[in-house]
Amino acid sequence: MDTSRPELNDEDIGMRAFQVRKAKAVERAMDRLRQGLKHHWGMLTRKDLDDLSWIFGELWAFEKRADWEELHFSSLKPEDVQAILEMARTLRQAPRDTVETLERVGDIIRARSV
Repeated sequence: MDTSRPELNDEDIGMRAFQVRKAKAVERAMDRLRQGLKHHWGMLTRKDLDDLSWIFGELWAFEKRADWEELHFSSLKPEDVQAILEMARTLRQAPRDTVETLERVGDIIRARSV
């Protein structure tokens, strides 16, 4: 039985660290969204939550860290969430205009972050 660990290079470690930071940022964003939506949170389906987590992860990877930190997910309204969900599903089905879509998602959140 081989008990040795597989070799990890710096690139593998860096990619894993990136994924962990991204997952934590998305978790915080989702928690803030839940707190802000209050009773509206219960209206979101599992698919809605998966799509929101995915688009927030894409947005985290796209945004500058300082800009990401300025986004107030807790201020989003149900209609904002529905608009973001529509964009997320469109982007997942046909990944074109990715930058434009992520900018629009960021703009929706920024509009509530003032």
